[in-house]
Amino acid sequence: MVMVAPFAVLAEPARRRILDLLRERPRLVGELSAELGLSQPGTSKHLRVLREAGLVEVQAIAQRRRYALRAAPLAELDDWLAPYRRFWTRRLDALERELDRMEDA
Repeated sequence: MVMVAPFAVLAEPARRRILDLLRERPRLVGELSAELGLSQPGTSKHLRVLREAGLVEVQAIAQRRRYALRAAPLAELDDWLAPYRRFWTRRLDALERELDRMEDA
């Protein structure tokens, strides 16, 4: 199996939408296709990339495939982003202080 960098995988809007849908509950490929407005083969290609990146898991049910979100890799991304989030928070706090100062003036 080829491992794909999570950021490259998440750069595609349709894949982010799939993850959003799977966050609610596991879904069949047909359900995802209908929600996305994509063909089943197109949806399956996105799901394959998500599966190879470890972001989703699949369960075979007879001829159908049900996909579920795997949160662990997303937690790893969140951990990696934590130091950057602190940087953004400081910047947003500074902006808030400046806006408060302008409002008081």
